[in-house]
Amino acid sequence: MPTAPTGPASGIGPGSLRDSADRISARLPDSRFEIVGGTITATPLLNGPHADTLTTLTLALGAAGLHGKETRVLQGIGLRLPGGPEDYAIPDLAVVDADYRDHPAENAAYDPACFRLVAEVTSGNHRNDLRHKVTAYAQAKIPVYVIVDRKHGRVHVLTEPLPGGYDSHEVYAPGQEAPLPDSLGAEVALDVDEIVHAGRPKR
Repeated sequence: MPTAPTGPASGIGPGSLRDSADRISARLPDSRFEIVGGTITATPLLNGPHADTLTTLTLALGAAGLHGKETRVLQGIGLRLPGGPEDYAIPDLAVVDADYRDHPAENAAYDPACFRLVAEVTSGNHRNDLRHKVTAYAQAKIPVYVIVDRKHGRVHVLTEPLPGGYDSHEVYAPGQEAPLPDSLGAEVALDVDEIVHAGRPKR
């Protein structure tokens, strides 16, 4: 995921990182911006296979009963991160407590305490999803982090957050099922072949 410079050399000028992100966003409307580890990052708008993967994940989680009275399955919801005073992320997908509206944080984000799972589908941000966000989401104590690695055709399931990362990191290939913890509130096993196939570009 590319990073956007801040400060006088960039022409952005002084002010908070959030103000800078808002100004860059106005110049680059085809990107989504986050602040992770005190650095502004930009993700281009999603393409068809990326969106197809998200829909496939959403349907799987919904079919397991996670979009109901206890939890909701949401795309693009803001997540407040503890790594810096202005840090926030916008995960591709999240499972949150149904009362998430009662837990707002700054800048249209929500308190990490109401998140049960976040998921990222890699695009040009492969390194960011597999490295920087692992630390950021673990520091936020997100119980489950799922990464769909489109580059290598695998699904990662990270659980048991620690201050520097996750204690458990399982990787699943096509032909396998990726079980998710019961702490989500339902029994879920992701069909890796179906998810990876949804994210493949046309060859």
